[in-house]
Amino acid sequence: MTIRAEAMLFDNDGTLVSSLESVRRCWTRWAGEYGITAEQFGRVELHGRTAAEVAADLLPAAVVPEAVARIEELEVEDVPNGGVHLLPGTRDFLDALPADRWAVVTSATRRLAEARLGAVDIRPKVLICADDVTRGKPDPEPYLLAARELGVDPARCVVFEDAPAGLRAGRAAGMTTVALATTHQAAELTADLVVKDLSALSGLVTGEGMEISVRA
Repeated sequence: MTIRAEAMLFDNDGTLVSSLESVRRCWTRWAGEYGITAEQFGRVELHGRTAAEVAADLLPAAVVPEAVARIEELEVEDVPNGGVHLLPGTRDFLDALPADRWAVVTSATRRLAEARLGAVDIRPKVLICADDVTRGKPDPEPYLLAARELGVDPARCVVFEDAPAGLRAGRAAGMTTVALATTHQAAELTADLVVKDLSALSGLVTGEGMEISVRA
């Protein structure tokens, strides 16, 4: 299968990098600080959503702003502790793309996203974060904003995601979707193409844009 596109839009956590160790440490501590039980926390979908949405599911509205600031603080402070690393294939795949033809679209705040990306030396020209939108994934707003920033028709964009919420956002934006089975089982992911991670793909720049294909 070959996918042709003019721009590629990447989720960050679970797509380009893994921060699962850091996320577990920080959110476990955060939940303890706010008196949230493991049972309560287990009922909430965490991956692919903004911290504000998660906090709103668990806490009274009046506490949410303070709680969101606290989890951001914990996660940013934890970045140097070794909980963030590149996923297989990330470096080679990004290096094959023109810098002005790809963006990172994350549910993290800008401060946290820049800390995690900086830790692995990824510096996108376009970075869309939770701070930039009024509605996070699974709403299409983040991906539509990225397409607009790159000046590309959404129909000519490819979204790379590991989470169902992000894939729903990409589909709602009218974009081609590629799912990476890094944090979920392949059977849980609905996309135009499902692969294990970016190491399964190759990118080629052509006169008409870019082509993505599955490695033999």
